[in-house]
Amino acid sequence: MKRGIPDLDVSRETSEKLELLERELRRWQAIKNLVGPATLDHIWDRHIVDSLQLLDLAPEAKTWLDLGSGAGFPGLVLAIAGAERGLKVHLVESNSRKCAFLRQIARLTEVSAQVHEARLETVIPGFVGKTDVVSARALASLTQLLEWTEPLLKAGTMGLFPKGRDAEIELTEARKRWTVEAEFLPSCTDSDARILRITSIESLPR
Repeated sequence: MKRGIPDLDVSRETSEKLELLERELRRWQAIKNLVGPATLDHIWDRHIVDSLQLLDLAPEAKTWLDLGSGAGFPGLVLAIAGAERGLKVHLVESNSRKCAFLRQIARLTEVSAQVHEARLETVIPGFVGKTDVVSARALASLTQLLEWTEPLLKAGTMGLFPKGRDAEIELTEARKRWTVEAEFLPSCTDSDARILRITSIESLPR
């Protein structure tokens, strides 16, 4: 791979599609403001590689639900990188201009990515018991994420939620409402960040 972290093992075809994503993001950004302008100089580490690292945390997954996909991080990156193993990714985003971008990249890269232009609360019920993984990046607090995804997690879906330096504080707060089986995994792009992998959740008595 020409950019990003050199030891990432992706095929030439995947690398080319990720570079296409980068080019299109820069082109659309001038008009649509899809990501924070300050991150444009760090697209590979801040967005693409940061998203890509989630793929190996669920190696058996065939279906993936990404909430609040924005400009495609992590969902679109995962669809591109997971295409060779038959991964199907569902991207949930309520912003119409971001959905237009997601659809355009999915079309250009010919990957299995379905865009749901809707509020996530209306989409989640249809995926209970039907998706292997649910992810959300920079979307909400862990407590809010668990409120949304509780039906999925209780049905056996794995949760993968990238978090910042306050990850343990967020988990402690969430455990006031749920019994959560979770582990923190290191991020390869930020020493202060963690990836929270949740495999089980149960509501505590109130």
